[in-house]
Amino acid sequence: MRLRHIEIFQAIRQTGSVSGAAQLLHVSQPAVTKVLQHAEMQLGFPLFLRVRGKLQPTPEALALEGEVEKVTESLQGVRRLARSLRREPGQSIRIGAIPALALSLLPPAILEWTRDYPNMTCELSSDHSSELVQKLLVREIDLALTLNFSGHPGLTSQVLANGALVALASKGVWHDTELNQPLPLANLAGAPLIGLSSADPLAAKLAGYLENVEPAPRVTISVQTYSLARAMVESGAGLAVIDPFTALGASTATTCIRPFTPPLPITLYALTRAGAPPPHMFAHLLQIFGTRARELLDLPQLKARNA
Repeated sequence: MRLRHIEIFQAIRQTGSVSGAAQLLHVSQPAVTKVLQHAEMQLGFPLFLRVRGKLQPTPEALALEGEVEKVTESLQGVRRLARSLRREPGQSIRIGAIPALALSLLPPAILEWTRDYPNMTCELSSDHSSELVQKLLVREIDLALTLNFSGHPGLTSQVLANGALVALASKGVWHDTELNQPLPLANLAGAPLIGLSSADPLAAKLAGYLENVEPAPRVTISVQTYSLARAMVESGAGLAVIDPFTALGASTATTCIRPFTPPLPITLYALTRAGAPPPHMFAHLLQIFGTRARELLDLPQLKARNA
């Protein structure tokens, strides 16, 4: 099938008729019919049958649909990349961050940076690490901030700050005498825990930290993001192991933070595309991100008196 065949096929599947496909693609009905007939002639079997006034896909068409979807997605990626390449460099910057950083680190850092670059426009977004990597590769964003990066030949990483995961719990989970002390990791043995979905890359890292804890913590609730874990703790659901940036945003009226002993290290990375020098203003922006991150990580709430 040619790309035009696929485009007509998809349009008919969406609209259920030749007239609907023609309207969707802004072409004439005879043009749609001609392309459809040519596709069916090349394939050697019909793609649609008319049933009660609607075009219904044949079994062969349904078998093709999965592969057609892959081609369509790839074509959409090419179009997105082409749009990104048309963008004038130096006029704007597109930054993506994982949810944990988008709500805590990104807003104040961008506000500080734009004071020095008032004519620059910023486009900010939030995604999980895997989506950020893909957006960088297809040039949908220029910079990504993440707490997890295992390497990619098409990307360059820079360490901005180092920190550690913390325990966030509803008030009453710990005695007042424990709050100024680090939480021994062994104390999580058999404890009910709000866990991260296995789709989160940091979930694997946390699982590695907990693999020697016996018996293993009991994950009673799984969530997709650290911000949702924080909300569950704030509602009184119990204990979560989360990043320090998210933990600092929790209500002090209903929650308490404790660092672990031994520490559970995490790293804040800035990701950019490899092979092309970043704009000159990136250095200043990354400096701001690093400075603000380290200031947050040094707050007393994340330190234990006898840590």
